[in-house]
Amino acid sequence: MNGNRPGTRTLRVTVLVFPGVRLLDVTGPVEVFTSANEFGGRYRVQIVSEDGAAVITSAGTCIGADRAADEVREPSDVLIVPGGPEWETLIKDDVLMDAVRRLSGTAACTASVCSGAFLLAAAGLLDGRRATTHWRFTRRLGLRFPSVRVEPDAIFVRDGTMMTSAGVSSGIDLSLALVEEHYGAAVARAVAKDMVVFMQRPGGQSQFSVRSQIPHSRQELLRRVLDAVAEDPGANHSLAAMARRAGVSARHLTRLFHEETETTPARYVEQVRVEAAQVLLETGDDSMEVVARRTGFGSPESLRRAFVRHLGVTPGAFRTCFRTTGVRHKAPESAGVSG
Repeated sequence: MNGNRPGTRTLRVTVLVFPGVRLLDVTGPVEVFTSANEFGGRYRVQIVSEDGAAVITSAGTCIGADRAADEVREPSDVLIVPGGPEWETLIKDDVLMDAVRRLSGTAACTASVCSGAFLLAAAGLLDGRRATTHWRFTRRLGLRFPSVRVEPDAIFVRDGTMMTSAGVSSGIDLSLALVEEHYGAAVARAVAKDMVVFMQRPGGQSQFSVRSQIPHSRQELLRRVLDAVAEDPGANHSLAAMARRAGVSARHLTRLFHEETETTPARYVEQVRVEAAQVLLETGDDSMEVVARRTGFGSPESLRRAFVRHLGVTPGAFRTCFRTTGVRHKAPESAGVSG
């Protein structure tokens, strides 16, 4: 896309579906684009499958297709490639990969949702490009396709004509960004309000991945250090203290951290402390002072700086977003409960 407004021309959005596709990866973007038509947008959405037949999603529901992929004659303004739990099998489907390449070749913009990034990467469309996927799979994407420059914390990434987004609902974020590009911020904002979603959600993916990234080490002495930090984040974990615990010099321990975890001792300790604070903020009523003290930060200001640095949100904003849906604090009638 060149950023110019499309005027009165109807924009074509093609969504490629396949057996086992994740339902929200499809319906999220479709809902954004069709809702935009109510606020000044002009989109025509078509669902295509390999052979034009309906497909069964990973949720067990059926999605119909408008036509087969090889029947698409007109170029698309946006091609959406969703993901699915069985992406490792999907990327070995030569017919599906050919469909991805052909449809992308005539599309002005190709966008993946969640593990759909693996399909784009397997098709060779992300070589040398920046990309993201669900936080659980960012490391695997980088290992499987080393030519892809993975950005693990991004909600979505744009690199030229390719866009990739994070897990499941991030397809909505990506689609809203495209609506804003096509028709302006006012239209995108109206769609976001109508769907009751963030126009731009706070923070990145790392706020969802509590304790998922704690590294494993082949070195027994380093494993003892890592475990000690994880078991008691609030204890003294200075470099000197950890080196004494491991029985090695501070320099040697730093080298082990770099070789085994690809991070520094200080950064590892801070990450574990942030993750421990996330758990306390999600599950407890402790004040910020208590959370900071229990997790080794010492002060609310140090806690706040670490949260912003690692997660892109403040501790207060994190607690508000992730502690509860708010249903317990609503009166029955306002929560939609009767009698």
